[in-house]
This record gives sequence, C-alpha cells and structure tokens, in this order.
Amino acid sequence: MVDRLEPRRTALVLIDLMPRIIALETAPLAGTVVLERAVALAEGTRSAGGLVVKVRVERPGVDVQPEGSGFAPEVEPQPGDLEIVKRAVGAFGRSPLDAELQARGIQNIVLGGIATNFGVESTGRAASDLGYETIFLSDATTGLDQDAHDFALSYVFPRLGTVCTSTEYLAALSS
Repeated sequence: MVDRLEPRRTALVLIDLMPRIIALETAPLAGTVVLERAVALAEGTRSAGGLVVKVRVERPGVDVQPEGSGFAPEVEPQPGDLEIVKRAVGAFGRSPLDAELQARGIQNIVLGGIATNFGVESTGRAASDLGYETIFLSDATTGLDQDAHDFALSYVFPRLGTVCTSTEYLAALSS
C-alpha cells in the first residue's frame, strides 16, 4: 500500500502499449483491459501534476519495425508526456530514461503495461537498482503467462518496491 506520493516527483511509466503487444494472448488480463486502465491512470497522473512516460520498443538492427509498433491511439503521448523508445527488454537499458527522470526531479516510478515479467519487471529491477522508489500496479499489468505474472507480483515485485492497485496509487497521488 502506498500512503502518499508527491505528484511532481512521481512518474507513471507505461510499458509497451503498442497494438502488436496489446493483441498478444495475455493473462490474467487482456491487453485491451490494461490499455483502458492505462488511459485512466495517465489522466489521473496528469491532473495531479505527475509525469506520464510512454515507453515503446523498437527492434534494433532492422530498417522497418513490425506493423503495430507505434503507440496505441488511446495512449499517444500528450503535451507534457515523455516518450521513450527502448531497444532492450527494460526501459532503462540503452535509452535516455534515467537522465530524463533525473532532470525532472523524479523519485517515484509507478509501473504498468505489458508484459509483467518482461518489460515491466526489467524496468522495475533497473529502477530499484538506480534508487527510485518503485511501485508496481497489480491491476494495470498483464503477462504472457498467468503463473509468471503471479510469481512476479507475489515474489519479485515486493522485493523491489511496493505493489498496489490503481485505486490505491491514485488515492496516494491526490492525498
């Protein structure tokens, strides 16, 4: 549970909400459910004064990315949002994410997106290593496999930071 978050020091980081990723078979939630929740979370974060970071992956060494590699239209970056293109599993590897967050004075990273035990977990591990207070949104992420998702939420994430629901996060952000 998160008690209170200072919005100006908080970034909601949404991982790989791209049509080709959203369309994958996922568990426990469909990608469309995570997308819908991400839209509401982004609106709540912006209205409280927090930063919204949209992260998408591009395959290195190819001239043309696969179809569906842009952001889903519902989460196209808005004015004031930060867009990060990653070329690794996690959002910190080979990207300017850490420098951008440091320049903005961000201390808290709140993670959601697809897939729980790939991009979200890798980003969370790096965030923890870099000293960020890391928060994982249990109901705004989904995995490629139910067991892997559950293991990340129950075993890995609590050792890296705090696990909470979207409702708990938004309440802490507005308190």
